[in-house]
Order: sequence, then C-alpha cells, then structure tokens
Amino acid sequence: DQQEEELDWWSKYYASTGDPKDAQRAADYLSKGYDKLKIFKTELEEAENYNNFEDFVQLFPIYRGKAKKKGEDDEGEQVGEFKGTFRVYPLPSDPSEPMPPKVFDPERLPKTKGLQCIVRVYIVKAIDLAPKDQNGASDPYCVIKVGKEKVNDRDNYLPNTINPVFGRMFEVNCTLPQEKDLKISIMDWDMISKDDLIGETYIDLENRYLTKHNALCGLPETYCTSGINQWRDARLPKDILNKWCEDHGLPIPRFTSNAQLILNGEIYNLADFEINTTKHKHLGEPEQRLALHVLRKQQGIVPEHIETRSLFNPLTPGMEQGKLQMWVDIFSKAEGVPGPPFDISPRKPKDYELRVIIYNTSDVILDETSLLGEKMSDIYLKGWIRGVDEKLKTDVHYRSLNGEGNFNWRFILPFQYLPGEKSVVIKKKEHFWSLDETTELVPPQVQVQVWDNDLFSKDDFLGNLQLNLTSMPKPAKTAKKCTLNQFPGHNSKLTKDFVSIFEMKQMQGWWPLVKSDDNPEITGKVEMSIEVLTSEEAAEKPAGVGRSDPNANPHLDPPK
Repeated sequence: DQQEEELDWWSKYYASTGDPKDAQRAADYLSKGYDKLKIFKTELEEAENYNNFEDFVQLFPIYRGKAKKKGEDDEGEQVGEFKGTFRVYPLPSDPSEPMPPKVFDPERLPKTKGLQCIVRVYIVKAIDLAPKDQNGASDPYCVIKVGKEKVNDRDNYLPNTINPVFGRMFEVNCTLPQEKDLKISIMDWDMISKDDLIGETYIDLENRYLTKHNALCGLPETYCTSGINQWRDARLPKDILNKWCEDHGLPIPRFTSNAQLILNGEIYNLADFEINTTKHKHLGEPEQRLALHVLRKQQGIVPEHIETRSLFNPLTPGMEQGKLQMWVDIFSKAEGVPGPPFDISPRKPKDYELRVIIYNTSDVILDETSLLGEKMSDIYLKGWIRGVDEKLKTDVHYRSLNGEGNFNWRFILPFQYLPGEKSVVIKKKEHFWSLDETTELVPPQVQVQVWDNDLFSKDDFLGNLQLNLTSMPKPAKTAKKCTLNQFPGHNSKLTKDFVSIFEMKQMQGWWPLVKSDDNPEITGKVEMSIEVLTSEEAAEKPAGVGRSDPNANPHLDPPK
C-alpha cells in the first residue's frame, strides 16, 4: 500500500532517536511494530561493557625513546602496536595432575594467510563539524580507506553545511589481520585550493572480528526475510547462536520444535518472546526468529545500532572536530554472500502541484467607505506555499457592500515534498554568487489571505487562513456553518477529524479567515477547492492559472 511504500530506513532511524518530534515523523512506521535500532552516543567499542573489544586480545603501544627515570614523563614517539594477551596459570603441585584449561584459544585467530572480508561502511550523518569556509560552514564529503583500498566520494560533497546528512554506504574488501585499520575521513571540498581535512576516525576491524560480543553485524530485533528490515548477515541466527555457545563453552542449543529450544538447561519458547510483537508479512521462519530472540537475551551481544564517533585532526590534537553517526558491517567471505545492504540514501523529494480554486468569499470585513458613505471593500485573495517565494493573486471583486466576492480563480502552486518527512523541500542559493543551493525543510502549509485593494495607498490586509496539508480541518458545507470550531483550540473534539490532502486528494468547502492568531476573530470566509497532484497526474490533467488556457479540470466561467 501507499503507506508501506513511504517507509524506508530513515523511518526506522526516526523511530529510534527518542526525540518526540522524530517519533511523529515515524508514526506510520511505529504503528506497524517494525524494528528499532540502538543509537550509541559514543564509539561502539567504548559503549556499555564492550571494553574496547579487547576481551580476546589487548593492544599495547610500542614507543621509541630513551628510558625515563621514575616520575618523568614519557615523551617517546609511538612507532607501532603489539596486540596479544598475557595470562598467568597456576601450576598444580602434583606434575601428574592435568594442566589448567587455557583461556586463550588460538583457533579463534585469523589464519596466517589472512581472512578475506567484505566491509560495509554506512555513513549516516555528521554533527557540528568544525567549519572550514569563511561563511561558517563547510562542503563535506567522505573518504574511506582500509589497506590499499580507498574510496573518495568527493563528487558527492554536500554544500554549505556543518550538519551534513550523508546517507552513504561504501563497500570495501580487506584481509585480516594485515589490513585491520579502517580510516574514515571527512574532508572539506574547495574549488580552487587543496581540500582540507575536517576530521578523521579509526576503527580496529580485527578486534571486532575476534571479540565474543558478536560485533561483526549488529543483531536486529526481529528476523525478517523481506522488507526494509531484511536480514543482511551471511550467517543465519541459528548459526550465530551455535557460534556464540561455542565461544562461551556452552553446549549447542537443542530445538524440541520450531518454536522451542533448550540452552544450558533453560527452556525458551517463541510465544513468550512475541507476546507483544505485531505480526507482519516480512517475518521469517519460527526457528530462526527464536534463535535470534535467544541471542538478543544474552549479555553483551551487539544489537543493530548506530555509533557516534568523535572526529579529530592531527593538526589540532585532542580537539574534537565534530561527530559522525555511522556503523560498520563485517562479513567473512568464507561464510558466504551477505544479504542486501540497507539503502540509507537521503530521501529525495517528489514533485507535486497544489491546485486551489477560489470560488467565493462571504462575511469579509468592510474596510473602506464609499463616496456615498457606505462601508465597502475591494476584495482579492493571495495564495502561496510556505517557503516558496511565488505568490499568486486573484482578480479584484470591486465594491463589495456585504463582504461577498465571486472569483472562480485557480492558483497553481508547484512544490517539492518528502512524504516520509511530511515536509516541503525549499532549495535556495544563499547569495547570487553561491555555486550551490542550500536545502531547508518546512511544514507543508498553504497560506490564503484576503486583502482590500486600494488605488492610491497600500493595500489593506483583512484576514489569513493557514492550512497544514497533512493535518487539515474539514471544510464546512455552507458559509453559515463555517466557524472557528473547525480548528483546534476552539473545538478539541475535531482534532481526530483532521485529514491529509495527500490521502484525500481533493477537498471543497468553506474555511474561516482571521486577522490575528493571538486574538482570533473571523474577518471573512472563503469557499475554495484544494487538490494535490503528482507531477505525472498534473501533466495528464492540464490546467491554467486563473481562467487562462488551458481552462480545464475543471473549466471556470467568469463570475456573473
């Protein structure tokens, strides 16, 4: 359905941030009971009880320098690293007794010839980057490097921002342990001078492979075989559970049915895990779902996540240059082909056209006095989409003595809309000399105003109507029934009756206009129709502004 089509990975992201505003953006996603993910506020290895993923081997820096006396600072230059583990075993007093079990299992180490891996690096967004340009912003892009492989994404730089939403996935290959260091650099694009490094971060891929915390590919909340949460690991949940038991010295779990298993003497039932789970068509087979639930119950297992890494620049050591939200999936090629990657591409706006036909007005306040001493107004209306510069006007209904006006006038208002964000996309150049446009998201609101036309002085503003296209009050059928009770704050019972024009497609009736939101009082009523069309639908149903050609869909006659 249309709602399902509008859901994407970003729906899951907004559902997981904990921000109430984001939760509203992800309301449709949350209503379906789909997965959330964990957003760590630090580097993954520093989060919770992961202890830098050094549970198997530790990292020891190697320095070059003169030996220092006790109490003196060691200013030696770091020239390398030693990665290993030291363990002291108490020997039995009787030589005939068996030796104590080894903590270090060399079988878990990558083979001498190396382990071939696929690494997927997902760069979500950066936060508060250090500005590199004179305008207080930057033009950031990503560079990924592991071993001899390097991906430079310079062509996809994002202009004039210190909070870029990258939404990029890079797939690279490496051999562990020889090529263990993944380097992510955020650069500032420059047209003339050399690009500047904003900041960089390093990830030890070998530690993530060796740890018992299963840091290769974070475990989602549910096992799905299709949809936006489709399983992406080459290993199935049962395989991962068996490996976890092996690493922790536990017997392999025994399935008594496809919905029950026994692990280390405990019985686990699928029904117990899915009491409050919303069933949907994307869920996979019961055995794998149960294995995944049992895995996620174990302490220290890395969940599906986003980590937040600090960026640093060698030119200013110790000074953070911003943060990077990202995650890494690591797949051993020996395990088989991994599932499809997530598509985290930034949402692209769709072209829409809003058609507003102004038919009549009623009860518009009379702002002028005629030569005969009668109260009157020369009524016309304006209409526009919030954030869009172009404003359209009707013709003028002269000398209205009772606040009535007849127009039959069409506004055609094109705009770009992000359904998943429920926002209109506004693209503008900050200065006429700017190379690139900046993008702003604003609520999808249409403004309709009524004015009094003056020949020799400034026109007088009489009233305003602001409608949010995703949450519109229903119109009244007649001018008499048109009141402020159609809006929240005046009639709380009506909030549930608000509708989206994107779902209704078309509405017609009467809405009230007010001069001020602070002291709302009806200063006029307008009868109009509102219709939203995609660019394709608009091309199939051509129509002209006002009553100009093509005067169709529908045809508008001049008022009598």
